[in-house]
Amino acid sequence: MVGNYKVITLCGSTKFKDQFMEAQKKLTLEGNIVISVGLFGHSGDSEVWTEGTKEMLDDMHKRKIDMADEIFVINVGGYIGSSTRSEIDYAHATGKPVRYLEEA
Repeated sequence: MVGNYKVITLCGSTKFKDQFMEAQKKLTLEGNIVISVGLFGHSGDSEVWTEGTKEMLDDMHKRKIDMADEIFVINVGGYIGSSTRSEIDYAHATGKPVRYLEEA
């Protein structure tokens, strides 16, 4: 918590850019501080695919999880890729609650 606000980090495939933006807006309006991805590699941000950048962003996202009270997984159609699975596992290992856009 920061002040009276829960901190939530969004996780999920960057191909779901629209759903990330919708979740960010909804969670913010519910009174949360929302941390999201900085680039959408699967939605056109080609800088992600330059040497070393994807690895840096993956590590950076784990630090964003460290700063959060919980994570919120954007799992459209139940899809969870390997990077997102790693983030979910990391959240569990560090005791962070995990919520999902779509329940399994």
